[in-house]
Amino acid sequence: MADGRALIELAKGIMVERLRCGPAQAARQLTELADRAGSSTLELAVDIINQAARDQVAEVAGHFVWQANGGSERTDKAESSVAVRLRTAESAALAAGDTQAVAESLLEHALVPLGATAVAVWTAGSDASLTLSGHAGFSADEAGRWRYVPPGVATVARQALSERRTVRVSSLAEAGIPSIGQLQTPDSGRVALPAGTGGRTQGVLEICWPQPLPPHSPAEARQIEALAELCAHTLDSVPATREQHSAARERADITELVDLSEGLYDPALVLTPHLDADGHLTDFRVRHANSHYVDPAGRPRSTVDGALLLEAYPMAAGDSELFEKIERVYATGEPFRAQRMTLTALVDQVPLASVADLSISRHGDSVLLIWRIEDETARLASLLQHAQRLGRIGGFEENLITGEITWNGQLFALYGRAATEAPVSLQDLAAHAHPDDAVAIGRFLQAVLHHRRSTSTAFRLMRPGGATRHIRVIAEPVFDADDRLLAVRGAYQDISSQHWTEVALAATRDQLAYSEQESAERNRLALQLQHAIMPPTQDPLDAPGLEVAVRYRPAESESLVGGDWYDAVVLPSKQILLCVGDVAGHGIKAATGMVVLRNAMRGLAVTGAGPGQLLSWLNIVAHHLAEQVTATAVCGLYDPESRILRWARAGHLPPVLVRGKGAATLPMLGGLLLGALAQAEYEEGEVQLDPGDTLLLYTDGLIERRDTSVQDSLARLLTTAEAPASTLHRRLDRLLTHSDSDTDDDTCIIGIKVS
Repeated sequence: MADGRALIELAKGIMVERLRCGPAQAARQLTELADRAGSSTLELAVDIINQAARDQVAEVAGHFVWQANGGSERTDKAESSVAVRLRTAESAALAAGDTQAVAESLLEHALVPLGATAVAVWTAGSDASLTLSGHAGFSADEAGRWRYVPPGVATVARQALSERRTVRVSSLAEAGIPSIGQLQTPDSGRVALPAGTGGRTQGVLEICWPQPLPPHSPAEARQIEALAELCAHTLDSVPATREQHSAARERADITELVDLSEGLYDPALVLTPHLDADGHLTDFRVRHANSHYVDPAGRPRSTVDGALLLEAYPMAAGDSELFEKIERVYATGEPFRAQRMTLTALVDQVPLASVADLSISRHGDSVLLIWRIEDETARLASLLQHAQRLGRIGGFEENLITGEITWNGQLFALYGRAATEAPVSLQDLAAHAHPDDAVAIGRFLQAVLHHRRSTSTAFRLMRPGGATRHIRVIAEPVFDADDRLLAVRGAYQDISSQHWTEVALAATRDQLAYSEQESAERNRLALQLQHAIMPPTQDPLDAPGLEVAVRYRPAESESLVGGDWYDAVVLPSKQILLCVGDVAGHGIKAATGMVVLRNAMRGLAVTGAGPGQLLSWLNIVAHHLAEQVTATAVCGLYDPESRILRWARAGHLPPVLVRGKGAATLPMLGGLLLGALAQAEYEEGEVQLDPGDTLLLYTDGLIERRDTSVQDSLARLLTTAEAPASTLHRRLDRLLTHSDSDTDDDTCIIGIKVS
């Protein structure tokens, strides 16, 4: 085979150079070494070439074997098989006379062993078009149908070119992406790889499998990538149907592009790729800045001409990603256009941003970068157009000498007239308005035309078809040097939505005023009810050996009338009932719920039952007899003779006992809030009070804060409560004064002091 003989000859050349021997001796040495190794002469030749080259083909072969053996020992036979295929394909491609022969060699030597049945080599044009330069495995008719793919047509190869990455399509039928050969094998799998060198994509290698795409190991994927790189080098050197760019032709292309840039009225740069030592694209060199070019940093053109783009404009790789867009255009040939793109330049190390319309296109091996900075006039004109459109404003000018009337497009739209129809004169304005607005329009015309002053008026415009729009017209007179009236300028604005909004707002204000009045009345009644039942203070309680004081502070806002309640009453048994509670919510509902529970507790207390039983019965009342009421409460029964307090709680904060110089809360007894369940049991506790002791019962409005835990709030309450006080009343007043609650809730406090 000719390709194999070429590889053997290349290996013999390497041996001649290294062993300093003649060709005949090298041939004998190659044959002898192959016999000793137990391999063919071709396999040994490929191994010698791999060791000498250490390029991607050799790397792929070694990696394939390493993967195949689980990362352990190498298998020479497997390595030779992969290396022979790739080197044979490479040799055939380099020896091929055109891209068609390259495609046939790639399929025969390297892709058939991977299960592929067809291959297509596409050349990317400067306009991002695709030309079928070589193919194998497809019929001649199919290749003829796909000989050229215009820019913008979405195919598998186009996707790989545009995205500059390997594209894997499991099934053309499922993906719905057109490509060559889809009529022959509609369910075929495809792999398309961009083939490029030096930062530019010369074309695309597309490989076809007859069935849905099989999974490929990482080693096989690297083999395919090696073929794409080989294809890129052959596209860059093989004289096929692609454009040839010799050094002379490149200079001619740049000269033409420079001449083209000089014919532009906008600033433009001609850029050529700058490659590093390994042939990778790292930057672009400014080959020419046209005569209209203005550097944002104020530098002369000579300092930019010939400089590297990222050195002259380091911000190009920043937020605007300008460099990435130039690189993409150069790689794919697909032009880039953008309006109002922000460009940033460094002026004395200070970023200076400007807004511009941008155009980037590839011409041969060069890139033309054009931008148009948005000047103040154009920007203001654009803002005015948008303002007129958004504000539904139409401008006009009427020459009173010649009778010529000028309207802008927005005004024709307001009137519902075609742009080809004649504009409406101010004198004829009343004929297009509602008859009831004739007087207002007459006064408007008199002020402008006779009194010669600026004025405005609103009227109802009758549009064709019977539609009515509410319009405001503003006009001002224009005078000549002799103070003669020449023209009238002004604007019409569609205020229909504003008019109907004002009508709706007026109705809403009336409804809101009524609602506010009704709400205020409800709150006033609730507050009166609350104060009638629970005045801020209570008359002294006739209880021997016990002083009782009460404080009630309603919410600051009348709209937050709450459901806090208290009670202190001497029962027929001479025991004293002490209660505080808090109904959830605010307003009439909470106030009426509070009345129900407070009165129910008084009625139940005359039965002589203990506090736990009283709360259990009150829970039944809250759950069944009151409409959706939930509440917390503390209930205590104090016996003046034994000075024993029996108490229970329903989800409420525990009482505070002040004894001597200290203060502490009573134990947290078990008990659910009232109304939560139909049946509930409440634990009772007893405390023996001594002369001088003070017991405080309160609602959470005394201590509750949004930014503080209940434990911290209770700690502050105990600190305030244990401070000395001359009387019980002063102690309760101090508790209210030092309360830092921020919930604007009602507060109830009952204090008893044993004498």
